[in-house]
Amino acid sequence: MFRMRFEAFRTSRGRIQLLLSVALTGLLVSCSAQDTETMTPRERLLARLRRIERLNGCVFGHHDDPVYGHDWNGCGISDVKTVTGDFPGLMSWDIGLIEYGSLRNLDDVPFDRIRREAIAQHDRGGLNTFSWHLRNPVTGGDSWDVEGHAVRACLTEGTALSDTLRRWIASAADFLGGLRDASGRRIPVIFRPWHEHTGDWFWWGESSTSPEDYKALWHLTRSIFDESGVDNVVWAYSPDAIASADEYVERYPGDRYVDILGSDIYHFDGEEGVADFLRQACSQLDAVTALAARKRKPVALTETGSEGIPMKNWFTEVLLPLCERYPLVYVCVWRNAHDLPAHYYTPYPDHPAAPDFCRFYESPRIWFAREVQTKCPDPDEPNPAYD
Repeated sequence: MFRMRFEAFRTSRGRIQLLLSVALTGLLVSCSAQDTETMTPRERLLARLRRIERLNGCVFGHHDDPVYGHDWNGCGISDVKTVTGDFPGLMSWDIGLIEYGSLRNLDDVPFDRIRREAIAQHDRGGLNTFSWHLRNPVTGGDSWDVEGHAVRACLTEGTALSDTLRRWIASAADFLGGLRDASGRRIPVIFRPWHEHTGDWFWWGESSTSPEDYKALWHLTRSIFDESGVDNVVWAYSPDAIASADEYVERYPGDRYVDILGSDIYHFDGEEGVADFLRQACSQLDAVTALAARKRKPVALTETGSEGIPMKNWFTEVLLPLCERYPLVYVCVWRNAHDLPAHYYTPYPDHPAAPDFCRFYESPRIWFAREVQTKCPDPDEPNPAYD
């Protein structure tokens, strides 16, 4: 039923994919086109993403996948792997509280554990992405505390707040730049700072800062990473739901600062919300895909999902058609919280949506870890071990 409803959205699929394919012809090179010894980790990951796109892959991602799940915490399993037999092709992490020098992030996951799991994901041939829900430097509140005009205050040079923000950004650079494999080489990761800025719920959101200050915040972040010599980060720009293409680019920091054009779009209200979700997702991804074609950048659905998965066929009837219509290099759903029974975004064993999730897993369009490793290994490691 929902696939039939979705057909009306699919009419421009061929045109959009052709436009993007033509625009990216000069960039979609094989991993062997450049001497891997001279490639930075960032360049290697960008080469992989371009090859994934050329091979028509869409890598499936899940936040905090191996560190906790629907009814377990810390025991090193995975709801995704338990249901499908494979790990996600991409794992998402958050470094909130790294700015405080904490040993654990805002979801109580030890940073040492995040480091180990990110390296393990890289070793099995998968991808890693990081977000950052950092505290409000003015009030000391969390990311959702929008008081204090924090961005403007922290951008005022020569102030204690400016120094604080710079130290915080440097701590993020140190952590991400310090992710290294057993040989001591930095592993490449995707970083999407200052995300969902088109909403009003974060202290860097549109109701709390101007477009000019938001861009300056992004530029400052990138300059501190560059000054620290961090060369393993691919940068993703990920607004929340937008009303127009103009809104998407209103706070865009510039092509030299962004590698991936992303979107965060969630599905609310179960079956009743399908039409609204698809209308918003298609409107936004139409605009982003056209923009990506002009800018020659990959596209991703950087956060999505339907909390509690109230539709048992959500993955094949709602998400998969989006992945088939648009040239997304990856799609990432949010976490399965062990301490919030209704807060989960992938099925766990015996969930009514588990059979549908397995059908989603079997789609040739969707890549989990094993397929990422076999079809597009890291060009610096042509045959990484899969575990």
